[in-house]
Amino acid sequence: MPATRDRFSQAIIDELDSGMILGLRAGSAPHRFIGVWMVVVDRRLFVRSWSLKPRSWYRTFLIDPIGAITIGDREFRVRAVRTRSDRLKDAVSAAYAAKYHTPSSKKYVRDLSGAKSRGTTTELVPLRKASR
Repeated sequence: MPATRDRFSQAIIDELDSGMILGLRAGSAPHRFIGVWMVVVDRRLFVRSWSLKPRSWYRTFLIDPIGAITIGDREFRVRAVRTRSDRLKDAVSAAYAAKYHTPSSKKYVRDLSGAKSRGTTTELVPLRKASR
């Protein structure tokens, strides 16, 4: 990762890592927040799309990479960065399997690690340095 890329603070990363659902809004246009599963790998926040519908958050980010996330009652502006590294994609798959390990989650984790969803691996980076 380039040294110039902003990162979330360790406190935010810890909070993200312990949470199960991330509030995500894709694109700059006004839109509601949706809940998505997320993982932290190497102090970096990653999400994958389970569905590639035409109006999905993933497809929105392909056109407009600016968005926002919510952590508790705080909102952070983010930029979506496509992940190309196979090493990182493998680590993200492993992180999903470790974090979402209940019997009812396993089907979704398997799908999120499949080729279609794996190709949507997206890092969310803060637009400005997070304060907490």
